[in-house]
Amino acid sequence: MAEQARLEVSDPQIMRALAHPARLSIMDHFLSGRTGTATELAELCGLSPSATSYHLRALARYGLVEEAPSRGDGRERVWQTRMAGMTVDGGPDQSAEAQQAARELTDAYLVHNDARARQWLQRSADEPPEWVRASVFSEAILQLTAEELTELTEAVHRLLRRYSRSRRTDAPPQARTVSAVFRAFPIGD
Repeated sequence: MAEQARLEVSDPQIMRALAHPARLSIMDHFLSGRTGTATELAELCGLSPSATSYHLRALARYGLVEEAPSRGDGRERVWQTRMAGMTVDGGPDQSAEAQQAARELTDAYLVHNDARARQWLQRSADEPPEWVRASVFSEAILQLTAEELTELTEAVHRLLRRYSRSRRTDAPPQARTVSAVFRAFPIGD
């Protein structure tokens, strides 16, 4: 597959299509560089293969996933993503509908991401000690201007990009897929 680009999403319909727990799980799976069938993804989503197939077709309707090359006998339908990642644009220059859809998608993603963090906490006692020690939940309260926050965000994104599964070709065999979440926003004043 050729190098994939990030998708800039500003269409409220696409945002609403993504703001479903099963579809977020499917996209996470694909954005980590993997492919999958409806049956394989059904277990991940906690749905039946037919319900998962419905969500795959909905994502395909918006150009977010596509059929992948067959793995062999051609009887199973394998899917993959069409992109390396997404950026959601629901900022102040967008329509009120796009801003609302972006808030709904972000809220769904926060719920999804928090559930993944809680799953890690539940299974961490069974994980190798080096992975437990390497994992972190941290918060830093910073004093920044909007320009400094933009600079910080760009620096963090540059650092994370180096390890992105969709770009990395030199990962050692013991490397695992890791969720690294960076949130930066004003907390009041």
